[in-house]
Amino acid sequence: MSKPILGIIGGGQLGSMLAVAANKLEIKTVIFCDDIDAPAQSFSNGFVYGEYNDQTKIDEFLDKVDVVTYEFENIPYETLHEINKIKPVLPKPSVNRIIQHRLAEKDFINNLNIRTTRYVSIEKKSEMESVEDFLPGLLKTLTLGYDGKGQYPIKSLQSLDTIDIDYSKGYILEKLVKLKKEISIIITRFSAQKYEIYEPIENFHEDQILRNSKIPAEISDKILEQSKLWATQISEELKYVGTLCVEFFIDRNDNLYVNEIAPRVHNSGHLTINAYNVSQFENHVRAVCKLEQIPLKKISNAKMTNIIGDQIENYRNKEYTENEFFFDYLKKEIKNKRKMGHLTTLIS
Repeated sequence: MSKPILGIIGGGQLGSMLAVAANKLEIKTVIFCDDIDAPAQSFSNGFVYGEYNDQTKIDEFLDKVDVVTYEFENIPYETLHEINKIKPVLPKPSVNRIIQHRLAEKDFINNLNIRTTRYVSIEKKSEMESVEDFLPGLLKTLTLGYDGKGQYPIKSLQSLDTIDIDYSKGYILEKLVKLKKEISIIITRFSAQKYEIYEPIENFHEDQILRNSKIPAEISDKILEQSKLWATQISEELKYVGTLCVEFFIDRNDNLYVNEIAPRVHNSGHLTINAYNVSQFENHVRAVCKLEQIPLKKISNAKMTNIIGDQIENYRNKEYTENEFFFDYLKKEIKNKRKMGHLTTLIS
């Protein structure tokens, strides 16, 4: 039986690494992206440039592929839903519909009896006056926004006067926890009760952008097991196919909270490329293309550092040891706060 051709919507660094993993498995890939300079086209077998609601370009893309996946969650649900009528989309569009909407996502998690921070819907400025017990908090747009975009830290009601917020967008206000640390779980679900799950990854942020990740995470056995269990329950309830990331907070009393779900491969899992026998990217391709599930084996402890903005210029000319692995995302334009590459270091 011939292997399917995998269509990937989105052409950034995650799309690039999915294409690299597919190449290793002799799976051909076609990238569909609204960025004509999308770096993933350098690693794929085909490239379609167009807006995500351009039916002509969607048809061109679908003519070239057998199964479709995506590297980021902010693709219009209607686009994924229509594509799914013609070629299978994995993870399925209904997953994206829940996770694109922060209120629906939080309600979904709470309905599984899984803890999140306290939250409330905000539709107009006047509603902020009655939610003082949610402060200090983080005001987030209901849709879109990542790496701190569309997010406003609110310390007090008085601080609202200094922030320009367009309340017509709809928001969720999340009460801040007394944060001890942040971890993430990367899990690949192949089908019912068939998983490969990576050990918890400890994450460090600066300016709401992931700066470093490491394994092992310095956490209790209880947190380790609870985070794995919750990630498994979430992926099973979603009937998810592919790689999923669940981001967690741990407070100073060692309570665990789900922060967000990312229905895709994730930045914090980049270290799996070098630290495991099968990376998060390869596992995603294996799951959505219905290839063999291979038991995970950890090769080494590791640390990953994101390379942001013009820092990339320092890394491009360095020499590296045999335990260091530099990844250049080959983005043409260097921007402030833009992820340009990463460095993974294996630690004995």
